[in-house]
Amino acid sequence: MLKAIRLIGQSACVAMLALTVQTIDAKAADRVELLLEKLSNAAGPPGAEEAVRAIMVSEMKPYASEPIRYDGLGSVIAQQGKTGPRIMIDAHMDELGGMVRRVTPDGFVTMQMLGGWLDQALVNQRWIIIGSKGPVHAVTGIRDIHIVPADERTKVYPRDGIFLDVGAKNAKEVADLGLSPGDPVVPDSPFMVLNGSKNYLGKGWDDRIGCAVLVEAMRRTATMAHPNQLFYVATTQEEIGLRGARTATQTVKPDIGIAIEGGISGDTPGSKPEETQARLGAGPGMFLYDSSTLPNRKLVAFTRKTAAAKNLPLQADLVQGYGDDSAEMQLNNGGTPTINLVVPVRYTHAHNGVVNRQDFDQMVELVVAMLMQLDEKTVAHLRDFTPSAGQ
Repeated sequence: MLKAIRLIGQSACVAMLALTVQTIDAKAADRVELLLEKLSNAAGPPGAEEAVRAIMVSEMKPYASEPIRYDGLGSVIAQQGKTGPRIMIDAHMDELGGMVRRVTPDGFVTMQMLGGWLDQALVNQRWIIIGSKGPVHAVTGIRDIHIVPADERTKVYPRDGIFLDVGAKNAKEVADLGLSPGDPVVPDSPFMVLNGSKNYLGKGWDDRIGCAVLVEAMRRTATMAHPNQLFYVATTQEEIGLRGARTATQTVKPDIGIAIEGGISGDTPGSKPEETQARLGAGPGMFLYDSSTLPNRKLVAFTRKTAAAKNLPLQADLVQGYGDDSAEMQLNNGGTPTINLVVPVRYTHAHNGVVNRQDFDQMVELVVAMLMQLDEKTVAHLRDFTPSAGQ
């Protein structure tokens, strides 16, 4: 009887320990999921990144060893360490959006698009306008199929013919809502876990997924010894010309640049392998080419070696019609070895995108591992272009 009681007690302890571990894991998972939700839901079109910046500063400040700084365009610069090579880890805060262009006499609003929108992604979508009295909900209009001529039903609506409907009857009612030209406009696409899967649906994954990588990597490296100065930088206005990356890089003057971006997933029906090779759920990726930059070949090899040592998958991709902050880092400070690392995203530059949690977690592991491997000797090697014997 006593033995049985002891066995029951031991089983209860094991069960309680397992439950505790599960609770800890759940809390960690919830922290990341909540971070992703906050960042995805935040409004931050180019030039109006205030809400995202507030989140990033709040999340990064506890892990910075120096006071947080800002460049003249509002990029956030959080530093760890005072000596050693200057490593810049970059993600951009802004998302595709728009701004109010004008208000019509009958109460409709026209919109100037900001960033690389497809015209077919704009019609009959919900939007939020950030007015002087707070957010205003809107919908882009669409002509009714019952009155559209048959030969026009398959045509794409040009963006200049699209308007926002805020429910107003005239211009005065629009003004009463606190709206005027120049007000920021963002997609209205709340975050959600996609049907209990490890996939997350939301807006702005380009590049809120990169912003979340910055936060999680910074949280880990805050308690790890490293021989570098790490600059975690959340930039502005990437979608309209990599502008924040230029000014932030001029401020940081990095020896090595690592951009963290949303990649282009090519695993959906209709995708062509020559357009993109990345797949959702197959791990983080790195760009070997895009329209704005070529990565440093030694840094590519270093990334591959680091991923292999950690048994992490690493996808390689080449994409046309794509630009990223590494292009500005590369061309500053006399030339900086850079690479663009990506978390695959389905349906970028639209209202609703999908990312995979495992891809995100593995990207954080890869970035942290790379930062721990970089030191003065390694950085000098990556920056050395002296021809070797026989060349």
